[in-house]
Amino acid sequence: MVNCYHKTRGTMAVFEKTEYQERINNTKHSMAEQGVDMVITSDPANMNYLTGYDGWSFYVPQVVIISLDKEEPIWIGREMDVNGAKCTAFLNQNNLWGYPDDYVQTPLKHPMNFVADIIKKEGWTRKVIGIDMDTYYFSPRAFYVLKKELQNSKFVDTSLLVNWVRLIKSESEILLMKQAGKIAEKVMHTALDKIHSGVRECDAVASVFQAQVSGLSEFGGDYPAIVPMMPTGEKTSAPHLTWTDEPYKTDQAVNLELAGCRNRYHCPIARTAFIGKNPPAKLENIAKVTVEGINLTLDGIKPGLHCEDVEMIWRQFLAKHGLEKKSRIGYSMGLNYPPDWGEHTASLRPNDKTVLQPGMTFHMILGMWMESYGFECSESFYVTENGVETFAKFDRKLFIRD
Repeated sequence: MVNCYHKTRGTMAVFEKTEYQERINNTKHSMAEQGVDMVITSDPANMNYLTGYDGWSFYVPQVVIISLDKEEPIWIGREMDVNGAKCTAFLNQNNLWGYPDDYVQTPLKHPMNFVADIIKKEGWTRKVIGIDMDTYYFSPRAFYVLKKELQNSKFVDTSLLVNWVRLIKSESEILLMKQAGKIAEKVMHTALDKIHSGVRECDAVASVFQAQVSGLSEFGGDYPAIVPMMPTGEKTSAPHLTWTDEPYKTDQAVNLELAGCRNRYHCPIARTAFIGKNPPAKLENIAKVTVEGINLTLDGIKPGLHCEDVEMIWRQFLAKHGLEKKSRIGYSMGLNYPPDWGEHTASLRPNDKTVLQPGMTFHMILGMWMESYGFECSESFYVTENGVETFAKFDRKLFIRD
């Protein structure tokens, strides 16, 4: 069967093999520090990060196994997805294993039975094994089967071990996120162009999807890990709402939390628009405060600060205006798959002592969700030697649409 790794870039791993090897070495270093012999990761972002594998197959169990005593990782997934691994991952073919379809969605056996058999075959039954205990993609049944099949192994929780390795991005990753930023600019322009009184919400969102996937003439886009979130009216008082088939109405605001995505690397961006000529004074005021606050906070970021220091800049500014935001104001992000683009590691919030270093990437979202209205403004940025650089360049203000 064909190994696509040496073919053109469109059907192969996105990065050079040396970069994957460096990621694997960094992961093994963290494993050794934590006393772990082997890691089984089921997070598709981690699987992609370590091997290049990219497919919409994470609705069934699949894993990448890294062992300190084996040079390359092992990929294990559904048998029908093995060819996809050959075409996207850098791995040698003898490190790709597919389980038959009679393991899929049946009470009789589980794909982790197959995983356990591979571990036994490799002679790894007496290892300290780290697993993703807190992830969307690893079920209680999966853990139960592994423990039953590998009774001589010691299991420990390494849910975020690989995620923390991903925290500082390489130059190649930053480049992809800059490209995602260009797509995000186009996506936001598209959304603002489509929002008018009488236009159905779903039709505006359809145009956003098209812009996300088509990207630019120089490079195309990818599907973001989160769908467009474009609530209107009183629903702007809450995050995480999407759209309906109702038409937009005059004198209503619309929150736009969107993203550009390039080879699974994201650039989220949020803005708010008002349909009509005269936005309410309370909305104008919260918009002015929020924009001033995000500008001040971005200007204050530099390497060496803790994540909590960044949040403190925003919190102290907000307090001067008699306002408070109880939720975190940002989080590390980059490579990911549904259902979200966050890395689940560093957060811009009180008590997060993570030290900012060049190459870290964050989504800072300053959403002010009030009792019956809201305003959002966000930026995705990376930490530089001297401060920060945003991935997208887009006006920060309340946009007026007629």
